[in-house]
Amino acid sequence: MAGHSKWKNIQRRKNAQDAKRGKIFMKAAKDIYVAAKEGGPDPEMNPALRLAVDKAKASNMPNENIDRAIKKATGNLDGVSYDEVVYEGYGPAGSAVMVEILTDNKNRAASDVRHAFTKSGGNLGENGCVSFMFNRKGYLVIDRSTTDADEDSVMLDVLEAGAEEMETTEDAFEIFTEPEVFKDVKEALEEAGYTLDTAEVTQIPTTYSQLEEDDKDKMEKLIDRLEDLEDVQEVYHNAELDSE
Repeated sequence: MAGHSKWKNIQRRKNAQDAKRGKIFMKAAKDIYVAAKEGGPDPEMNPALRLAVDKAKASNMPNENIDRAIKKATGNLDGVSYDEVVYEGYGPAGSAVMVEILTDNKNRAASDVRHAFTKSGGNLGENGCVSFMFNRKGYLVIDRSTTDADEDSVMLDVLEAGAEEMETTEDAFEIFTEPEVFKDVKEALEEAGYTLDTAEVTQIPTTYSQLEEDDKDKMEKLIDRLEDLEDVQEVYHNAELDSE
C-alpha cells in the first residue's frame, strides 16, 4: 500500500460520479436491499445495513429511497430478488480488475461485463484469477485541509481508535483497518472531531500496475463502461491512474 494514494483515484472520479447521481442512488438502494434482507431491517442490529445506509446518506440519497429499499427487502413492498456476483478480469497491459455485481439477471450482467472488457482492450477471466492481488480493508480518509492536528496527533488518535495503519500524503491521512473493526474506528474518529472525506470497506491492491499513457486511457474507458452498467456496484483495479 505504501507510496500509492488511493484517495487521488477517488477524488479524480468524484465529479464524474456526481453526474451519475441517479445511478448512484440505484446502486445504493441495491446495497441496502441486500444488507436488510440478510441481516434484518434495523441498522442498529445490522452493521452491514448501517454501513450501506451511511454510504447512501453520504451520497445525499433521500430518506424515502432508503426506507423503500429496506421495506422491499423485508417483504413490505413487492420487489425483485438480487444476486451478488464478483467478476474478475484483466484490463489493458494485464492490470487486475474486480467487478462487484448486484443483479436480478445474471445472464444480462455477465454479457454486459464481458462486452465492456472486450471493447476496452481487456478480457474477462476465471474466478480467482486476480482476487489474490487484493485485500479487503476498511479505508478512511481525513482531508488535511479539514484539521489543524499534526501527523503525530492524528496517528495517536488513529491507533487508539483501533486502526492498523495510517499513511500520510501531501493532501490527506489515509487510514486502513480490518473490516470487522471499520465501524468502531469510523465512529471513534468522528467522536474525536475528525471529518472523514471517505469511509468505506473496499478492496486494496497489494501491488500496482504501471501503465503507459495509451493504456491509461483504455483503462479509464473500461472503468467508465463498467461503472455505467446497471448491475455494477463497485469496480476495483490495481492500475496507477493518479499521475494527473
